[in-house]
Amino acid sequence: MKRVQFDSYGGPEVMRLTEFDLGTPGEGEVAVRIKFAALNPIDWKVRNGDLKMVTGKSFPRAMGSDFSGTVMAVGPGVTRFEPGDAVFGLARLKESGACGHALLTDANFLAKKPDNVSFEDAACLGTPGVTAWNGLFDKAGLKPGAHVFINGCTGAVGETAVQLARMTGARVSGSCSAEAMPRAHALGVVRVYDYRTTDLTTISERFDVVYDTAATMTTAVGLGMLRDGGVFLDINPTLGKFMRSMVDHRLKPIICKARSDILDGLARAAAEGKLRLPVAKPVPLSEAIRLLTELEQGHKLAGKGLVVMD
Repeated sequence: MKRVQFDSYGGPEVMRLTEFDLGTPGEGEVAVRIKFAALNPIDWKVRNGDLKMVTGKSFPRAMGSDFSGTVMAVGPGVTRFEPGDAVFGLARLKESGACGHALLTDANFLAKKPDNVSFEDAACLGTPGVTAWNGLFDKAGLKPGAHVFINGCTGAVGETAVQLARMTGARVSGSCSAEAMPRAHALGVVRVYDYRTTDLTTISERFDVVYDTAATMTTAVGLGMLRDGGVFLDINPTLGKFMRSMVDHRLKPIICKARSDILDGLARAAAEGKLRLPVAKPVPLSEAIRLLTELEQGHKLAGKGLVVMD
């Protein structure tokens, strides 16, 4: 088996494709043979060491968070899955490992793939779906009829948040590039603003939820767009923001925290045709380092970047 891993924190140059031993699943763990891995900014943030307070100093460390595949084996205490099940989900942050032939992850970080959802589509649901859900439902308690503003409404998290909010019966406005506006309208965003030309402080309407999925808004701007009782969801948490949120409950810093009930909810939404992210043409595992590097350097794809295991 092979995977993309690194032996120290650093830039793209530290990544290498190498053989590894998977091991056997322990208590509460599942071994998954991966079909597709979907790439996310969190992948290179972990490798760069941005999260080393959480991920620690042990190496080698593998790349990749989101995946789809089939269960190879389950550890003691796992009853939700059995060998042969088609699944999707997330790797654990410390170990990662989606960019490889197989991984071990927590059973609570998995859901069964619906039969009518492709492995390609399922691989894209993990981090964007959980992050959108954490904000809209866990933190904001989104209700039908609410008006949501999503900054970055055609990014992976933003587009997922649009679909989940509309599925709940909320009304959605948002911002994106001028080029992406047709996509936003097709998703059902009622008012779309060009982020390059719009000063968000000039928008007169006030919102029940403002979700900065692009991580470009200041706290002052986000809070200023709220109506009474509204909440500002900030996808770029810092220690200072967490401290402020303890006294200003309108501010909700978001950290992606996967749970089985969230992943099951995403699976239902996808099976019902209410949730899907656009997919770019997959590259083989041998090209994963190149694609990761290009995405980190700002290259844009017409959909989620995928790696297919060969």
